[in-house]
Amino acid sequence: MAAVERLVDLVDYQEGSVVSRMVLKKETGSVTLFAFDKGEGLSEHTVPFDALIVVLDGEAEVTISGIAHRVREGEMVVLPAGEPHALAAVERFKMVLTMIRS
Repeated sequence: MAAVERLVDLVDYQEGSVVSRMVLKKETGSVTLFAFDKGEGLSEHTVPFDALIVVLDGEAEVTISGIAHRVREGEMVVLPAGEPHALAAVERFKMVLTMIRS
């Protein structure tokens, strides 16, 4: 059944951790929520498909091909396929990651 949910409320912060919750997974892509404690992050990596990050709460630094971008609540950034990227929590933050596989 369809339900209306507040994305920001579907994942909680945990001290010293990164928490994730997949909300949708299909062959063509997925939608995953993340909560990062301050100072946590994801090391540089690449993926073969485009991704979209939307920040729901807090602030992060997203580095794409060596260029740092600050993103805050309500802002988004596209991660192009094949480009190296990483992210770090400037403060605690929550995001939605949408992966497009086709």
